[in-house]
Amino acid sequence: MKKIVLTGGGSAGHVTPNIALLPRLSELGYEISYIGSHEGIEKSLIEKCGLPYYPISTGKLRRYFDLKNLSDPFRVVKGVHDARVALKEIKPDIVFSKGGFVSVPVVRAAHELKIPIVTHESDLTPGLANKLTSRSADVICCNFPETMELLPSGKAVLTGTPIRAELMNGSREKGLAFTGFSGKKPVLLVIGGSLGAASINTAVREALPELLTSFDIIHLCGKGKLEERLSKREGYRQYEYISEELPDLFALADVVISRAGANAICELAALHKPNLLIPLPATASRGDQILNARSFENRGFSVVLEEDSLTTKTLIDSVRKLASHPEAYVEAMRASGQGDAITKITEIIEAHVKKDEY
Repeated sequence: MKKIVLTGGGSAGHVTPNIALLPRLSELGYEISYIGSHEGIEKSLIEKCGLPYYPISTGKLRRYFDLKNLSDPFRVVKGVHDARVALKEIKPDIVFSKGGFVSVPVVRAAHELKIPIVTHESDLTPGLANKLTSRSADVICCNFPETMELLPSGKAVLTGTPIRAELMNGSREKGLAFTGFSGKKPVLLVIGGSLGAASINTAVREALPELLTSFDIIHLCGKGKLEERLSKREGYRQYEYISEELPDLFALADVVISRAGANAICELAALHKPNLLIPLPATASRGDQILNARSFENRGFSVVLEEDSLTTKTLIDSVRKLASHPEAYVEAMRASGQGDAITKITEIIEAHVKKDEY
């Protein structure tokens, strides 16, 4: 049996694409193990999948001053040792890394052991962890054509992001039953992330009188951010968070408003959902969401409204622009050929599996 080690963590975005690969890797006959941190979000997510989990020491990679920057390099060194021990025990034929700080010692150890390495970069500009691991990788998968120019020559392949199969199999009828909508109006789905986005929530709610004349609206507003006074508003459904029913809500949605995290927007592209992207501002991030959003806009996938320009009027105008000819956005996404990242990535993995013995 072929063996593969998956790694990546620090946020759900570094884990869920790995989880999306699991069914196909199992079909191809891989024995799958995971290397992650002791306490990161990846530990709980992967243990739910029933995979063998090997925790290692790791230090966070920061772009800003912090006293922990003095001690964390030693944790990374220990992490390389821990990862080497785990890899020697597992004896994988290949390592697939989704990034995040936990991946750095794993990729380093795999390189020392001459194990083939495939990595994946979600954002348009490579994150710090992937910058550090790029020299060791045999192949670097990515989501954006622009990223190819920022990676080592000959290593980058445009694949898109692995999308959970269940997202592709939602039911519009179940979505209608869940929301109670009649189906007579197009549906606008608003997603602000698991914690919600206060600025988007406010703009959407202020725009309801105008938007509800044309749409039924599903608003995923984040934990603790429900607005009780609007709970019985005709054509408006608000939820803190949706998990099991999310595929059905995607199937029901005609237009989507979203942040511009790489995984989120790649899901929208794979689902061919016309979308308005409101990226997280540079003051609250390294600016990657703005770059992601502008790339999608340039490729004809999205309309972009930056948060500094977000008002009730600009939101309404942007939604109208998107809804005036949604078929153009759908066709651009369909023509991109990035809808089957799982097949592309697993073909790359298959092509680089180590054939010889240790």
